[in-house]
Parts: sequence; structure tokens; C-alpha cells
Amino acid sequence: MPFKTVRSALLLATLAPLALGLAGCKKDEAGAKGEAAASAAPLPSVAAPAGKSWADSITQTPEGGYRMGNPDAPIKLVEYGSLTCPHCGEFSEKSAATIRDQWVASGRVSYEFRHYVRDALDLTMGLMTRCGSPEAFFGLTEQVFANQKTLLGSLQGKDAALETAMKAPDAQRFQAIGDVLGLPQFFAARGIPATQAKACLARTDLASQMAKATADQGNQFQIEGTPTFLVNGTKIPTNAWEELKARIEGMGVR
Repeated sequence: MPFKTVRSALLLATLAPLALGLAGCKKDEAGAKGEAAASAAPLPSVAAPAGKSWADSITQTPEGGYRMGNPDAPIKLVEYGSLTCPHCGEFSEKSAATIRDQWVASGRVSYEFRHYVRDALDLTMGLMTRCGSPEAFFGLTEQVFANQKTLLGSLQGKDAALETAMKAPDAQRFQAIGDVLGLPQFFAARGIPATQAKACLARTDLASQMAKATADQGNQFQIEGTPTFLVNGTKIPTNAWEELKARIEGMGVR
């Protein structure tokens, strides 16, 4: 069975009861469809609390995401991303250091990642990135993106194992999918013990919350692909790093 077909079958069996709304993984080949914000005067940096860095200030948000940085930053960047989307992985590779070490560290930009569930594999990985402390979330997410090709490539030839995982009881299904992907070993090497991983993958309540947030916010912001970005609450017409960078710099972060 082709990989795409297996993934679709897993999604239907695992997530259909959660009323999930889906978007594809799309690359903006043509760049932005609208103009970036006009160049503004440079924004002043905002000092972090004594002895701290804004890049180390991580909190969960009411929308179900994780925010890094100054909660009162004048520029609030939100990404709706999928851990199985190759274009999200490409964006992470290009952007992570600049967003974290320049934009967020300056106190002028906060960056929030909201997990947008595309399929059952995506959701299983998402449960694992949330398995550690909030401070571990962005590091784990970057590690998944950096190793995305290897993780997904490991599924080749495992159609029967995926079919079996799909049929596991609700409380065991994500653990079964994780086992096929090798997620317990992957995350154990990054600080998440196997017993902790097992408990996280049994969180059907959290899986339902993530799926509901995807459906609700996908409708709210008319998300048609990943990654999708909001700047100060408004969806912007590009998902290309170069265009987003120009837009944020045009708002005074340079």
C-alpha cells in the first residue's frame, strides 16, 4: 500500500471521531501575494527580566500553542505548522536561529507555534513534543523537523505494522503508531524517558484537544496549508521564510 494511502487510512481510523479539519502542506512558490509592511523606524529592544533571556521564556497559550519570548512584544508572530509537512521542516531549518537568537531575544518579537494536525503521524509526534516541560517544547520540535526525513522514511516497508497500530484500542493507538515510527527511542535520546513517553502517548484527551483546535482555528483563520502565519492576529499572504523575514524587518526588527 503506498505511504500516502496508509497515512490517509490512519487518519480516518484515528482522528475521524475527533471532527478534524485538515489543510495540506503547501509551499509558496511565487512568494508573497501581497506587499510587505512599509519600512518602519527600528523598534527599540526590550530588556528581559534580570538574569533571564526572552528566548528562554516559554509559556503555553489559551489557544493550545507554545509561545517563546516577551508576552508584551509589539510584534506577535504565530505559526500554524505540521510536523509531517516538509515545507514546515524547511522553514524551521532556515528560520529557527534568526527567530530565536535575534528577533525573540531582542524582546521585540514573540513567536508562538500552534500545532496544526494533518494526519495521525503528525498528531503522534505532536503528543511527544509536548511530553516534556514547556521549556523543552521548541527544542524537541526543532529536533523533529531536523530529523523529519529520517523519521518518516523509516515507515517504508512497514504497511502491515501501521495497519496493526491503526486497529489498537484508543488508549494504546498512539503508542502503537509511535513504536512503528521509533519515537520512544528518538525522544529518549533527547531527555524523555520511555515510561514518560508511554504516558504521553496515552493522552487521548490531549489528542482530542489538539484536533479540535485544528478544526476550530482552521475555520477561524481560513488555514489552507502549512505553514501559515499570523502577525499581530492577522494571517499574512506568504509562507516563505524570505518574504516573512522582509515583512518583520519592515516592521522595525533589524
